[in-house]
Amino acid sequence: MSSNVTGDASPAPLTVRPLGTDTWPAFARLVEANNGVWGGCWCMGFHVRVGKGRTPQQNRAEKRQRVLEGRTHAALVFEGDNCLGWCQFGSPTELPEIKSRRAYEKDLAVLPDWRITCFFTEKGLRKRGVAHAALGGALAEIARQGGGAVEGYPEETDDRSVSGSFLHTGPMAVFENHGFTRTRPISPHRWVVTRTVAPA
Repeated sequence: MSSNVTGDASPAPLTVRPLGTDTWPAFARLVEANNGVWGGCWCMGFHVRVGKGRTPQQNRAEKRQRVLEGRTHAALVFEGDNCLGWCQFGSPTELPEIKSRRAYEKDLAVLPDWRITCFFTEKGLRKRGVAHAALGGALAEIARQGGGAVEGYPEETDDRSVSGSFLHTGPMAVFENHGFTRTRPISPHRWVVTRTVAPA
C-alpha cells in the first residue's frame, strides 16, 4: 500500500503507508503526542477489551507486539515524515471487539471478510482529507490481500454537531464516498455499512 492522495484543501500530497515495523516510530509519536489516543487505548480497543484493569503501557506493548508479528493492520496517512492519522482494518478474528455487539449480532447473517474499525486524525487537521485518504489506503491493501466483503461502523452525523470522539469509527460521508452502502442501524446514529472489494 503506497498511494498519493491530494485533498481539496491540502497544501501537499498525502501519502498512505501500512503500519509495520518501519512506520511504527511515526505511529507511536502521533499516539504519544495525543496521550495514548482515546484515554490510552493505543488503537487496541477492537483487538481486546480495554479499560478497567489495563494500562496505557500495556496497550502500547501489546500493540507493538502485534505489529512485530503482523497481527494488526492500519493505513497510516503521512505528510512528509509526519503521521497525521490512520484507519485500522483487519479480519473479524483480528478485531473481534465490535461495538454495540448485541444489536450487531441480532440480524447478523454472516461475518465479513474484513472490518474497518477505527480512525484517528491529529487535532487541527480535520477537513484535510486524512480519513478519506486512510480509508482509500485500507481498501487498496484489502484488495492487494485478496479483497472480499468489507464492513464499517460509521457514525451518521447529518445535521448534528458531533464530538470528534464519537467519530472514532469514521464519519458516514467518508464511507459513502468510497462506495459503502448502509445495511442496518446498530445504534441511534451508527450503522453497519458494507461493500465488496475486488482482488487487485
